[in-house]
Amino acid sequence: MDEQNPKAAPIEPTLPPVPYKERSTGLIVFGILTILLGCLAGLFVLLMLVGQAASARTTGASAPFSTILPAISIYGVLAVALVWLGIGSIMARRWARALLLIFSWSWLIMGLFLVVVMAFLLPKILANIHASETTGQPAMPTVTIGVIVVFTCLMLGVLFVFLPAVWTFFYNSRHVKATCEARDPVTRWTDACPLPVLGFCLWLAFSVPMMLIMPIAAHGVMPFFGIFLTGVPGTMLCLAIAALWSYAAWLLYKLDVRGWWLVLIALCVFMASAFLTFARHDVLEMYRLMGYPEAQIEQIQKTGLLVGNRMSWLMSFSVLPFLGYLLFIRKFLLRKS
Repeated sequence: MDEQNPKAAPIEPTLPPVPYKERSTGLIVFGILTILLGCLAGLFVLLMLVGQAASARTTGASAPFSTILPAISIYGVLAVALVWLGIGSIMARRWARALLLIFSWSWLIMGLFLVVVMAFLLPKILANIHASETTGQPAMPTVTIGVIVVFTCLMLGVLFVFLPAVWTFFYNSRHVKATCEARDPVTRWTDACPLPVLGFCLWLAFSVPMMLIMPIAAHGVMPFFGIFLTGVPGTMLCLAIAALWSYAAWLLYKLDVRGWWLVLIALCVFMASAFLTFARHDVLEMYRLMGYPEAQIEQIQKTGLLVGNRMSWLMSFSVLPFLGYLLFIRKFLLRKS
């Protein structure tokens, strides 16, 4: 008999798995390339140390190690992280794919910003330096400046736009995502929140050690509503900001909207403080308080870009992308509000 039981639960059809192309070979190739990038970052650390020693022999005055400590710290952490992520990509770990996608997007966005800024500022920098060093001499030809700017922008475009675009295209592929999920079916910590939110959390977390080394690298010099805090007060402010960013990153990782509001309010307060400070003080004064050598300060002054109150406007405009991104990730927190 062909009868149906009306009380029987309907049988849901089993959906076939979504087909995808295996990308294990690509993960290995990009993993090796990522490890090479990490080695290159480590090489930059060595080059900075060698460059400081060579500068000391040339000028006869050794610049404080604290002036290059932030850059060395960034490249050192980057070298270790890229080698670690490259190994994770070779092993097709889903956490490595998520973190490399965040890294490549960050690399690409910062690269685009860098190329645009350099295309705008480099001609002025070259003209100001040439004028200050060759008084009474004819100005640098416009064609020469144009060639230098074009060559520099092309090099930056390859390193900071083309390469990260390739990394982003690969790790953003659904085939790469499916391959990692198939080979690494375990739920990882990177799956706890959407990648845009996770990326912002990681940037906040990355800023914490940078704030912790500020008392060593910059004598705790911090702008604070029209003045520069130094010594113990500046150090306490650095520690407070590090604690604030740590707590905000944890809240955002948990998709708690309080973290979003905390970052938004803090950014507005800090930018108001910086704007008031640099509207009254020259940025060169801050560099002197940080212990920068006078020769290095003169080189900064020759560019003619960060003198006067230009720093206040530069910082005001630089925070706009962060505020825009903060508004973008707000939608991921609506269900937790």
